[in-house]
Formats: sequence, C-alpha cells, structure tokens
Amino acid sequence: MSPPDVAAGTAQAATVARTADRALLAAARHSAGRSAAVLGCTVSAAAAALAEPAVLGHTLDLLLRRAPAGPAWTLLCAVVIAAEVVLDAAAARLTGEVDGRSTARLRRLGLARLLRTAPHHAARHAPGETAARLTAHATEAGKVPAAVAHAVAALLPPIGAVTALFLIDLWTALAFLVGVPFLVLLLRAFARDTHTSIARYQQVQLATAGRLTEALAGARTIAAAGTAERERARILAGLPELGTEGRRMWQVYGGTTARSSALMPMLLYAVLAVGGIRLSAGAIGVGELLAAVRYAGLAAGIGAVTGGLAAVVRGRSAARRTAALLDLPVLGHGRAELPEGGPGTLELRDVRVVRGGATVLHDISLLIPGGATVAVVGRSGAGKTLFAAVAGRLTDPDAGRVLLDGVPLRELTAEALRREVGYAFDRPALLGDTVGGAIAFGTGPDPGPEAVRAAARAAGADPFVRRLPHGYGTRLADAPMSGGEVQRLGLARAFCHAGRLLVLDDATSSLDTVTAREVERALAREIRPGTRIVVAHRLSSAVRADLVVWLEDGRVRGTGSHGELWRRDPAYRAVFAADTTEETEEETEEDTENDTGSATESDTEREAAR
Repeated sequence: MSPPDVAAGTAQAATVARTADRALLAAARHSAGRSAAVLGCTVSAAAAALAEPAVLGHTLDLLLRRAPAGPAWTLLCAVVIAAEVVLDAAAARLTGEVDGRSTARLRRLGLARLLRTAPHHAARHAPGETAARLTAHATEAGKVPAAVAHAVAALLPPIGAVTALFLIDLWTALAFLVGVPFLVLLLRAFARDTHTSIARYQQVQLATAGRLTEALAGARTIAAAGTAERERARILAGLPELGTEGRRMWQVYGGTTARSSALMPMLLYAVLAVGGIRLSAGAIGVGELLAAVRYAGLAAGIGAVTGGLAAVVRGRSAARRTAALLDLPVLGHGRAELPEGGPGTLELRDVRVVRGGATVLHDISLLIPGGATVAVVGRSGAGKTLFAAVAGRLTDPDAGRVLLDGVPLRELTAEALRREVGYAFDRPALLGDTVGGAIAFGTGPDPGPEAVRAAARAAGADPFVRRLPHGYGTRLADAPMSGGEVQRLGLARAFCHAGRLLVLDDATSSLDTVTAREVERALAREIRPGTRIVVAHRLSSAVRADLVVWLEDGRVRGTGSHGELWRRDPAYRAVFAADTTEETEEETEEDTENDTGSATESDTEREAAR
C-alpha cells in the first residue's frame, strides 16, 4: 500500500474514532440521569468498601479492650456492609437500564443515518455486516456509559486504600508501593493487547456475518447449483481466525489475571510482614494491622479495574464498527415546495456523476417536457439506472443540477419530493403486514382500499391478489409469489402514490409481453397524468414512448422518437438486437412504421394496422 493510501486510511480511522466517541457521548447524555445514578451507586458502594476495613479494625480494637462503644461500632459495621450490598444491587439494576437505553440510542442513530443516506452509500456495507453493526456491536457499544461509571468507581478503592495505608502506617504503605509499578505495567499491556485482539475479532465477525447473509439471500440458487457444502465452507472459513482471536483475548485476560494473582499475594505478604514488625514494635494495634491487610487487598484489586477497562475497550472498539454507519453522508433536503399544478417538467443541467473515481454520467443536459413518457435505453452499463436515480433524487449528481418544474430537487422538502416523485423497481421490496398494506405503503395519507384496488388493477395484480386466502388482507408471509407477481405489487404501489414524476426502473422486466403492454396502457390512461421515465429493455416500451433518451458509456448518444432513431442509426437497432429474436424485431419495425406514420394512432388501431 502506498504512503498516500496509508495516510488516507489512518485519517479515515481517526475520523471514525471521533464519530464513535461522539455517538457514545450522545448515548450517555440520552441516559444522563441513570448514568449519574450508576456512578453515584458505584462510587458510594466503593466508599462503603473503603470504610469497611477502618470500621472493622477500630471495632476489633474496641472489642479487645472491652470498651463500652464496642456494640455500637459493631452495629455500624453491619450498616456499612449492608449499604455496600444494597448499593451494588442498585448499581447492577441501573446498569441494565442504561445499557438498554444506550444500545437503543445507538441503533436509532445508525438506522436513521442509514435510511437518510443515498442508496449507493448504504450499499458500501454488506447486509450482514450492517445487521451485525446494528445488533451485536451496538449492544457491546451500549455498555460503555455504564462501564465507564464502573471503571471510575473501580479506581476509587485502590487509590483510597493506598491513602488509608499511609494514614495507618508509613512503612506498611511503602512496602505496598514497591509493587505498584508492576501493576501499572500490567494494566497498560492489558489495554494495548486487548484493543488489538478485540478489533480483529470484530472485523472477522463482520465478514462472517456478511457471507452468511449473502448465502441466505441466495439459498435457492445454492440449492439448485448443489454447492451447499462449498458455501458452508466459505461462510465458516473465518472461524479458525475467529477462534484464534477469541483465544488470544482470553489469553491476554488470563495472562493478566495470572500475573496479578502472583503479584497480589506477594504484596499482601509484604504488607503483613512489615505490619507484623510494626505491631511487635507497638507502632500499630491489632485492628490497624487488620485494616492495613484489608486495604492492601483493595489497593491490589486489579481484577475490578481490569474488568472495567476491558468492558470500555470492547465497547469503544464495537462503537467504531457501528460508527461506520454514522459516517455515511446524509442526503439532505431544503424547504422549497413545488408550484401547484405543475406538469412535471424535468431538466438536467450539466449533470455529472462519479463513482469510485471514474465518471459514470458525463455532463448530461436534457429537458423533458411535462407529461411526456421517456424511455431511457442503452446497453448494460450505459448508466440507465444511475440516470433514473439522479432524475428522482435517490442520489445527487457530483456536478450539475436537476430541476422539477423549475425547482432544484436539492431544495425540495423531503415530503414534497417523495409525494411528487414515485419509483418502481425491477426487484421491489414489499413492506407492510398485508398485501394491501404493501401497496398502500408510502408517504402521505392512507390511500384507502378503493385506491389500492384500482392501483392493483392497473398493474395487473388484482386477479392473483383476489385468489389469495384473504385477498388484500393476506399477510405477506402467507402469500408466496413469483417474481412477476412481486413486480406487479411494486408497480401497484408506485401507481397508488403516483405524483407528477414517476420513474420505472426496469419495473416490467419480469412480466410477460401481454401483461407489460396492459400495464403500459394503464399507465397512460388510468394513472394520474404526469411525466414518466421508463428504463426500457423492451422494444414495445421504446415504441410507445414520446421521447427516447439513448445512453452510451454514460453519455447521451441520441434523443428523439423511437422511429427516428431506429431508421437513421444501425447502432441504435443493435441496442435491442442482442435481446430480441429476428421475429420480434420484424414485428417491432412494422409497429414502429405504423407509430411513425400516425403519432395520434390509438393502440387498437395500431394492432389492427399490423
């Protein structure tokens, strides 16, 4: 990798880290009251733990002297111990609430950014990786606010214990301090090694989740190809590395615990030895020796600090995975509205789109009259789908502007844009509980059952929907459908919410020729009038269009009626030649001649002329 690439990668990692930390702060603020309560309970519990050795030691001295205050101090010991137990329990319950709220907050932030970005930006992350970032990693990251509170509280007993040792006896405290540098080195090495292993573990986990989701989406293809074993091996290929990184995490944790377990007894024995000498010299009492030993144990309590530190490190590493979604650019909106009654005039001015450093659409300038039906044609890779995405603002051009009825799409409110610009896709995703709900799904008020049925009839979906067990009330999960039937429901949804601009991105590719022509006729006669942009692969779509936009290598090769382009340019005819038989070509040439001869000829008359 070249130095510029390394520098860019480092800068990007730093940006993601800052985004992750901001997201964690936002999650902490979202549960600020509960997080403060967790901190208060944990700190109070730690204070009680610090007070306990001193109270026990003083009580022991009073009881050994048979002092009258002995019973009262014994009761105080019970109160301190009970307070520590109650505060720990309260902290545990509040920690669960903070973890849940923080996780939900991070998921909402990630999902909101994912839904507000352009589709091509969202596609940077495979579906499986995205799911893992919003589930497992968001859950781990959501533990950070409470984990920080616990980590802060975990530092209090060691610091307070060392202070108490100095107050009890200087020499006893110095005996303990001899081992402190070793404890610090242990913590530093633990934090460094844990961060590296956790980051790698989560990266392999994301890749495995991505491969699993791909396989689930293509389950039928895998079964038909008989490659189940190969796919299983591909999905599980990362398990050895995942196991290696998992074992490394536990080795780091176990090694730190083992070394601290060896170090702690040595510190305690040193404190006990020095304390015994001081006791024999009469410098401290029995109770003070007991307190010193207990404080040495608290001061050497690296386990609690290590556990809290590990939770924070794991959470921050997971937050960086989730923050990759938060760094997606937002497709912002303005405050403008479209003029009332506009015809849907669409204008592209010097539109250029760049993907992966290469220009995909080259400075396209085009004026599409309101109410026109435009067929966008071209070979595979010509830029048709990207043209459709820019026209309806599923993405923004890198240069130039797109205007609808004179208003730049960037300046429209989100409500105005999606109310007046509709889409239908070649592989629509059906959203909603029922078939009727999937058709009605969209922005604005509920269209009502009559509008839903009318849209379904126009899309040729009504006959098969009526055959379903509960008609339009059939749950989507209980309605197995072919690709063509799903595509018809997608068209029905677009028709149900048709505005002044409707973009059909290869939305009839799975329909038979007869049904596709019926849909085209319904689109012209039964759906709200407006501008239509049809990404076309069928000759019939181009024939019936008012205007054809012919794209080649991201440029407009030609515009005009289908008949004009067909007669004058063999390269235009070659666009369709690869996808049609000679018989279909001859039939369409004849249809084209009839269409060219009479621009106002009806579909019925055209069929008769043939």
